[in-house]
Amino acid sequence: MSYADKVFIENVNDILTNGVWDTDKEVRPHWADGTPAHTVKKFCIVNRYDLQKEFPILTLRKTYFKSAIDEILWIWQKKSNNVRDLKSRIWDSWADENGSIGKAYGYQLAKKSVYKEGEFDQVDRVLYDLKHNPQSRRILTNIYNFDDLHEMNLYPCAYSMTFNVSGDTLNGILNQRSQDTLTANNWNVVQYAVLLHMFAQVSGLRAGELVHVIADAHIYDRHVPIVKEIIQNPQFDAPKFKINPDIKNFYDFTVDDFELENYQYNNLDKKIEVAI
Repeated sequence: MSYADKVFIENVNDILTNGVWDTDKEVRPHWADGTPAHTVKKFCIVNRYDLQKEFPILTLRKTYFKSAIDEILWIWQKKSNNVRDLKSRIWDSWADENGSIGKAYGYQLAKKSVYKEGEFDQVDRVLYDLKHNPQSRRILTNIYNFDDLHEMNLYPCAYSMTFNVSGDTLNGILNQRSQDTLTANNWNVVQYAVLLHMFAQVSGLRAGELVHVIADAHIYDRHVPIVKEIIQNPQFDAPKFKINPDIKNFYDFTVDDFELENYQYNNLDKKIEVAI
């Protein structure tokens, strides 16, 4: 079985068994029909994935690998906040008439600051330090900018990435304030596993461990039956992850530079509704 399957099953069983429901509370999220979207949640789930052992993708159901990469490149490489630069339509509910999601995600990574070494945005500062100052304990990004929250159509969920080099290995910690476990758990894990591989390769390092810290891990009420069905599915071994070894510049990566070999998964015949 894929290790990601094991982690997902443990997480959702923990949430469903030990979590707290908010059905007696007023909540902000709602379904497309206007019904309040209630959740059962668990506070602070921490998962660790060793990328040297296997690539952490679900086989219990399909995770759309290329679409996940397209989105992470949209945020980290294009540093865009406009959904028209994205191939999928998953962000459309939060975009205005011009396609903008406000001063969120890629917009924050693109903001530049002046250092003694020069002017960098957040992504370029990480790339610089990984090459020139890999032993630094200050290699991180943060897009939860309080000054700009009022101009964001959606507050960042996965908001901080901390990088740490140990020997020739690049490790990372992804901090997430909130996560829709069915919809986004493995999607985010796949994205940041790929991002770690990208940063490692262009910095002459090996991708090591991805640690995922989720402050509010929740399952929406309408998702519970689907979750219970999915975790009963057959499980397969993790596929082999391949990255184009010729890419040495982070900004040269495209979705076509990544491949999964022998990715087996279960098909899901139900539409997963997304709360907004």
